[in-house]
Amino acid sequence: MEGQKPAAKYALTSYYASHTLSQDPDARKRKITDKNLPNALLQSPEFAEDSAMYRDLLQMERKLDWTMTRKRVEVHDALQRIIPATRTLRIFLSHTVSGQAWQREGLEGDAAKPNLETRENIPAWQLRIDGRVLEASSRHKDKVPPRKFSTLIKHMIVELDRDTTLYPDGNIVEWVKSANTTPMDGFTIRRKGDTPTKIRIVIHLEQQPEQYKLHPELGNILGIKEDTRTGVIQALWNYIKTQNLQDKLDRRIVKADARLRPIFNAETAYFQHLPELVNRFLMPPDPIILHYTINPSVPPPEKPSAWDVEVKVDDSHLKSRMQHVVVSMAQDSARDLTKLDEEIALHIQSLNNAHMKRTFLRAFADDPRRFIQTWLASQSRDLESVLASGPSEGATIRQEDLKRTEFFRLPWVEEAVAIQEGMRLAAKTGL
Repeated sequence: MEGQKPAAKYALTSYYASHTLSQDPDARKRKITDKNLPNALLQSPEFAEDSAMYRDLLQMERKLDWTMTRKRVEVHDALQRIIPATRTLRIFLSHTVSGQAWQREGLEGDAAKPNLETRENIPAWQLRIDGRVLEASSRHKDKVPPRKFSTLIKHMIVELDRDTTLYPDGNIVEWVKSANTTPMDGFTIRRKGDTPTKIRIVIHLEQQPEQYKLHPELGNILGIKEDTRTGVIQALWNYIKTQNLQDKLDRRIVKADARLRPIFNAETAYFQHLPELVNRFLMPPDPIILHYTINPSVPPPEKPSAWDVEVKVDDSHLKSRMQHVVVSMAQDSARDLTKLDEEIALHIQSLNNAHMKRTFLRAFADDPRRFIQTWLASQSRDLESVLASGPSEGATIRQEDLKRTEFFRLPWVEEAVAIQEGMRLAAKTGL
């Protein structure tokens, strides 16, 4: 039996090739290493139920792959945009003093006197403005570097209520955010003096997305006082739909009712002009105003004063989790999936080979005489092709084969036509 294995394998291949002439041409072009079952198995009543289950699994896998790919694209697209979230910004105000009279008590002689040269014992105070965002999540895996306080401020003004004749070093301190500003956790203001000072702090927040205060004329109609530009336009559009103000013939035209007529300054307006109309009623939001008093004649409080302010920021925690989802498909997981796909393809190849053997042996068992005749004819044609000889005087094609339409559907016909056409064109161009 061992000595007949190569012959049996060659016979099996030749027989299977001769019996695939009547099958779908696409079946001959399919790669044997793919994950699709052979058409012969799909069409066999014996394996109809199992084949249907396997095809359902492949269809489910394709849907799952498509859904995962679409979700990754959506997450990646969302990461490029601002994801607004409302957070609490806690602002701390504190101060320290130095060189004050109560601090020099107990000192004698020159040690208790102010020294202008060494700047010792000169009455002074220092104001500290700090802030931090109170994050909603405290899970370790969601932690991201906290935002610096200065990144949340667009513009800040500190006004000192002091006599300019006594303290000419400036009673207004202004800080404006710029592109090259280094992020800071807080601000420090130092001044000389020993008199109580009232301080007014005006903070313009840097919100993401940018917030606007809506003019009361439009705000009373929409029922909002402060929102983003997109939010205001959406609220106006919702009002138009609720009041059924779209023209029935031309849906691009919006008809003004009694409340919108002062906003439009016309009876109608085009939909594409709504953002321009809304922009005229948008104003900068009100700043945060804090009041603080420094009294250098008494020790400063041990704990700082604190204020909580709501601020719109980009949700870094949500982006961190979304980014984790995007990159969670690590190389190891991808390699495991590829390995599983290769194993499935190998099993399909083994199944295909087993089906070929089964078809070969069943054909022999059903009609041995006809099987042997078909097999001998196939072997004879193959031998003539190898030896380039035959009944047609050196040609490799039998005349009787030319009468069979299946003969011109063999895999080598397309290649032979391409070679012949190439030779004809080469001879025509003189190459």
